[in-house]
Amino acid sequence: MYRNTSLRAVAAALLLLLASQVAHAGYTATRYPIVLVHGLLGFDSIAGAINYWYRIPAELERGGADVYVVKVDPVQSNEVRGEQLAQQVEDILAISGADRVNLIGHSQGGLTARYVAATRPQLVASVTSVGTPNQGSTVADVIRAGLREGGISESVVSSIANGFGNLINVLSGGGWSGADSVAALDSLTTAGLEDFNSRYHGAAVPSGCGNAAHMVDGVRYFSWGGTSVLTNVLDPSDAALGLTSLAFVFDERNDGLVGRCSSRLGYVIRDDYRMNHLDLVNQTFGLVSPFEVKPTTLYRQHANRLQQAGF
Repeated sequence: MYRNTSLRAVAAALLLLLASQVAHAGYTATRYPIVLVHGLLGFDSIAGAINYWYRIPAELERGGADVYVVKVDPVQSNEVRGEQLAQQVEDILAISGADRVNLIGHSQGGLTARYVAATRPQLVASVTSVGTPNQGSTVADVIRAGLREGGISESVVSSIANGFGNLINVLSGGGWSGADSVAALDSLTTAGLEDFNSRYHGAAVPSGCGNAAHMVDGVRYFSWGGTSVLTNVLDPSDAALGLTSLAFVFDERNDGLVGRCSSRLGYVIRDDYRMNHLDLVNQTFGLVSPFEVKPTTLYRQHANRLQQAGF
């Protein structure tokens, strides 16, 4: 009798595993390919070992999604990065046979994606910004205020930042060589985003913490963001984000680099996850808050949301 009971238990466990696999199959299979766009100082992968979107592409693909991880210049303006992304989107469409894509951009990657959606809306089904400073970053404002335009301090800081950006570019396989940290910084300030929003689908950007259009020119907009900084004692990047968060002088909840209201775009899924700026892409190496939904789960849920919307 014991043996029969054990066999039944094993059989039940196998059936549950099979049911789980069946449930996963197709859950993230969107109509259009998903394209992941990194942020400032970002990359696709370094030496094939360090991935910007830690474990996220694999989780999406496991459920049936067609995923592409692109790489644009680590340090450049929204427009220059946007043109680089547009070239890759056209290649992806040619490879996949699809006629549109779902763009998901983290940080400045959201602005890069917005540029493509605004200038080539026929190629984009949806744009999702994750921790993106759609109204500008207070951190960028503080840095810009501390660097006199055309001055020595700007030149020195710019040279260092450009060098770092070019190093990331080389380590991630090359492809771009036009780092311009001043243009990148100006693209992320409040003033820079006011100008950007006046030209590129700004109707999807709310005033303050309000609401805005969910669809502009046939493109659906989504967003989510975080409002915690110190989320995992084992993550060394939390300390750095703790320092940058001081730029907000505690007047706005933020993820260390982007304020809550600034992260809002189109349909706001949620703007207050217990995540910091790097947690939003499951970094550093998955060391995120144990008290919040996993970042990989958020992307899976969103892929299913896009699927249900016909995207």
